Amino acid sequence: MPAMLDRVWHLCKTGGRPMAARLSRWHTLANSIIRRAQALKSSSDDELRELALSLSWRARAGSPLSQLMPETYALLREFTRREMGIEQYPVQIVGAIALFEGGLAEMQTGEGKTLTGVLPACLFALRGKGSHVVTVNDYLAERDAEELSPIYHRMGLSVGVIHAESTPEERQRAYACDLTYGTSREYGFDFLRDRLHQDGETEENRPRVFRKEARSAGVVQRGLYFGLIDEADSVLIDDAGTPLVIGVELPPTESSVGQLKWCREMVSHLRPNDDYILTRDKRQVELTIDGCRRLMMWPKPSACNGLDSEKLYRKVENALRGELLYQQDRDYVIVDGEVQIVDESTGRTLPGRKWQEGLHQAIECKSGVEVTADTGEAARITVQTFFRRYKFLAGMTGTGITAAAEFHKTYRTSVTRIPTHRPCIRQALPPRIFTTLESKWEAVVDQTDKLRQQGRAILIGTPSVGASERLSEVLTRRQIPFQILNARFHAEEAEIVAQAGQSGRVTIATNMAGRGTDIKLHPDVHKAGGLHVIVTEVHSSLRIDRQLVGRSARQGDPGSYQFLLSLEDELFRATSPQRHQRWLEAGLATGRKELTRGWLRVFRKTQAEIERRSLKNRRAMLKEEAQREKVALRQGLDPYLELVP
Repeated sequence: MPAMLDRVWHLCKTGGRPMAARLSRWHTLANSIIRRAQALKSSSDDELRELALSLSWRARAGSPLSQLMPETYALLREFTRREMGIEQYPVQIVGAIALFEGGLAEMQTGEGKTLTGVLPACLFALRGKGSHVVTVNDYLAERDAEELSPIYHRMGLSVGVIHAESTPEERQRAYACDLTYGTSREYGFDFLRDRLHQDGETEENRPRVFRKEARSAGVVQRGLYFGLIDEADSVLIDDAGTPLVIGVELPPTESSVGQLKWCREMVSHLRPNDDYILTRDKRQVELTIDGCRRLMMWPKPSACNGLDSEKLYRKVENALRGELLYQQDRDYVIVDGEVQIVDESTGRTLPGRKWQEGLHQAIECKSGVEVTADTGEAARITVQTFFRRYKFLAGMTGTGITAAAEFHKTYRTSVTRIPTHRPCIRQALPPRIFTTLESKWEAVVDQTDKLRQQGRAILIGTPSVGASERLSEVLTRRQIPFQILNARFHAEEAEIVAQAGQSGRVTIATNMAGRGTDIKLHPDVHKAGGLHVIVTEVHSSLRIDRQLVGRSARQGDPGSYQFLLSLEDELFRATSPQRHQRWLEAGLATGRKELTRGWLRVFRKTQAEIERRSLKNRRAMLKEEAQREKVALRQGLDPYLELVP
């Protein structure tokens, strides 16, 4: 049946509902692919190898991939069976078809997104133009490339991996492979470094600090053809609030360090509301006229000589922001004497990234660690703009539907919810809301102890490193053994999460920890009711709540979850102190430790405000970059580079 008639037939079959029509058509095609794969079981390895070579020749000769897709997917399903002893389920093949047609597939946690991605990644790789698979961290990139390479090699395809320690030569070899695994950060920075290298042959056209590097390093990427993003919600939305920036280092001097120390000392002498205005929800501090006057009248060390008043005000405002708005073990951690940013939405550290315009150095001074170089910008691109440069873009996510409008507007991709392989039997327990953090932590520990005695496995989700460590102190006092998984322990996180399904096991995790690793239930835990997830905070996005809840009851397993919240939760730092104080006083006025469920609307309202603010910021950043591109292109300049005048 011709493609257009096929689409019309399925649209009529489903009563004119486009999404239902797509799923109906994909299910029909998936069943056809499975029949093809079953017919290949009797073929020898040599026969399958010849078929793989034939598909590659046809793809490179220009045959439409849509024609090659059924045969390629069937062959890959058989290769997966022979190499790994498992076969893609029908719903995984449906998801792979959705990815091929250039969209985002929402597949529930535990539905096998990794094996789903093998099919479109291989299909586009047949063209010989490079297929990039994007993961959320280096560990997953190396793990997936190693585990799946036997399948790719059977197809006659080469596989490469890039990670933070890769040299330029290693990156060139990895990008030259048919498939390349890596993180969005590595792909994006390689893109910027290549543009620095390519930007003209004359020295004056290059940022001064990069001239030597630009001469010695070569271009590593060979273009952006197909990008397949695992955990697309995290990469395309959560990470999109922070642009990718290659900085020009401005090494600290003795006078600049002295200025930072004096500014920090001044913080204790400035009066809130009189000398400065603090806006917590926007993380901004602004000196008042009285505050500026006080600074100018205050005795200054010789390090401040020659520093004009405007720069002095900015440095003091940074010191105030660092002291009052950024908290250790929540917004950043100290690792080996280095300040590392903790991503607000993922709970992961961001090694190598710095807050801009002197804020990072102000926080280093506050923390008592060595002050590092401040940075200007040599090259910059937003995550949104970078991924829109791919000719074909697809992604897998567990929570895409809630952000479907943003995906469509920003990346021009649709989101389709793929049915689960088995019915989900996850049980939702009624939320519990407490007035104070102390009451909440005691309830969390009581609930944990009760479930341990029932033989359940418990995963406790916390919003930050500091929260996870406070909870660990309470569990320690109650002599309850646990494993803690947060931004400090990246190397061990997959192993800890993989063991989280054992009977009586208690695992504390920040919201993104261990993502991409299955929690496999012990048979005794399965009989006892499965994994129970305790959500100790409403997060900054409903999607993140869904991700954490989705760790339980995977692939038809039993499981449950419950929200245990308090009016002193970190969520409320994003709202005004006055509003938060009113809510807290109203809760305390009830005279109860535990409040009614109706208070949940306060949390959801605050969460919705944060989501709207984050979306507004992402759109503003994208709009600013679009305007910058127009100006640069009119002047014949590269829009992503800060060139030396």
